Amino acid sequence: QVQLVESGGGLVQAGGSLRLSCAASGRTFSVYAMGWFRQAPGKEREFVAAINWSFGGTAYADSMKGRFTITRDNAKNTVYLQMNSLKPEDTAVYYCAGSTLRLSALHSAYDYWGQGTQVTVSS
Repeated sequence: QVQLVESGGGLVQAGGSLRLSCAASGRTFSVYAMGWFRQAPGKEREFVAAINWSFGGTAYADSMKGRFTITRDNAKNTVYLQMNSLKPEDTAVYYCAGSTLRLSALHSAYDYWGQGTQVTVSS
């Protein structure tokens, strides 16, 4: 099993920045890729970004490219999501997820999930 714990969410004004962290523990050697997803009230869970745990290859949702950056620190077993130029429509609960098979934009590809962290962007 892999445990994922997100942190770093909060309230920020439009145009501001936040950095989310996701600390992984347990059988982290089994994780191939880590992803960030988000879910706003009344909406489906949406892919944000993902990173290959070993090689660092990344993928982003089109709407996040240029504003969000996903990175990882293998020594700390931690994945980060740097979010810049935040907009009110970025308001959501952000979830960290781990996949043992592949880097994917599909939430069904992920085996492990964190509890989520709330990000609220005020206008």
